[in-house]
Amino acid sequence: MSTLVFLHAHPDDEASQTSGTMARASAEGHRVVVVFATNGDHGEVPDDLAPGERLIDRRRAEAEASALVTGTARVAWLGYSDSGMTGWEQNASEGAFCNAPVDEAAARLAAILDEEDADVLVGYDWHGSYGHPDHVAVHRVAHRAAELAARRPRLLEETMNRDHMRRLHAQATAAGVELDWDPDRPMDDGNPFGLPESELHFGVDVTDHLQAKREALACHRSQKTDIEGFLAMPDEVFAAAFGTEWYREPGREPGLAHGWFLDE
Repeated sequence: MSTLVFLHAHPDDEASQTSGTMARASAEGHRVVVVFATNGDHGEVPDDLAPGERLIDRRRAEAEASALVTGTARVAWLGYSDSGMTGWEQNASEGAFCNAPVDEAAARLAAILDEEDADVLVGYDWHGSYGHPDHVAVHRVAHRAAELAARRPRLLEETMNRDHMRRLHAQATAAGVELDWDPDRPMDDGNPFGLPESELHFGVDVTDHLQAKREALACHRSQKTDIEGFLAMPDEVFAAAFGTEWYREPGREPGLAHGWFLDE
């Protein structure tokens, strides 16, 4: 059995991006650990915060609830503040993850990797799929932490398959569905979403764990703008969008395999 550590920028990123993989791994007996770089303190503030409850408190509780759904054994925090999109004033806030010295943040993560004797570390692609400064920082920190760990883990980068999204977009358009997203639209960093299929290595089938993915997303209802949109998807649309989770493995020869990276 393996120990997998997933580094995510904010609470809820794990639900939308890798919760199917996490649920599959834990169901097969592997140990799953999720590390959040930030507390999500600049997310949406829900209307139902209790007296004295902070958004950080809510989002930490949501992350713990999501972990129960996916079978995640440990939730850890690097302790940085959330930042906003490129150019937002939140980026200048004290302790913002996007401004953290890479070696400092990587050392915090490497300490967790060592505690867990991690076999696999999952971070993000070079632009964090859509250019959010915290997501870009996850990429840098994960790579450096893998170098600093006492036993270097296998490193994978979670991403989105841009060509798959193009196919879904074309199917929806052909069916007369009007969409407010375009996979080729420039995102926060000016690049389109995700990576082209030619740069990916693993498409992990998580269709048997889509109910867990829905439930993990539902745990993060405070972030309603995105979460409610995901949860409103009909089952067939949700399966098409989320039934496969995509990964790149740095240094690996080109070629996409529709398979389970833990089989190797």
